[in-house]
Amino acid sequence: MNKILKEIKELYLKYKEVINYLVFGGLATVVNFASYFVFARLMGLDEIISSGLSWFCSVLFAYITNKLFVFESKTDTAKAFFTEMISFFLARVASGALCDVGTFALMVKVFHINDIFAKIVTQVMVIIVNYFFSKLIVFRKKKEVQ
Repeated sequence: MNKILKEIKELYLKYKEVINYLVFGGLATVVNFASYFVFARLMGLDEIISSGLSWFCSVLFAYITNKLFVFESKTDTAKAFFTEMISFFLARVASGALCDVGTFALMVKVFHINDIFAKIVTQVMVIIVNYFFSKLIVFRKKKEVQ
């Protein structure tokens, strides 16, 4: 049993970033869906407005978890922190506009696809696009000056 646990731990450490990204990405998706349900179904807001608001809620959650637990980003100065945060939000604006709101609106309003199904499709797109934005742009490892 200890050998199995050791192997699981080694695998986790080897793929920690991707595993944590998927876990917290999944949780961000739960935040997105839950807030969408509240806005669209409980509050009766328009589907597009609800989608935009739910996106905003999930981005707030995602920034904190990505910074602390996924990419373990350390910022030494206020300027570095705000640059990173602004980059994160701009990347999420791009993925949100293209995938979560734009593609969602197209699917629901133009093609008359069920809003829940459209939400599932757009969330898969968002998770993939956001990983690449975060990994390659926002939280990329800076080369240390020697």
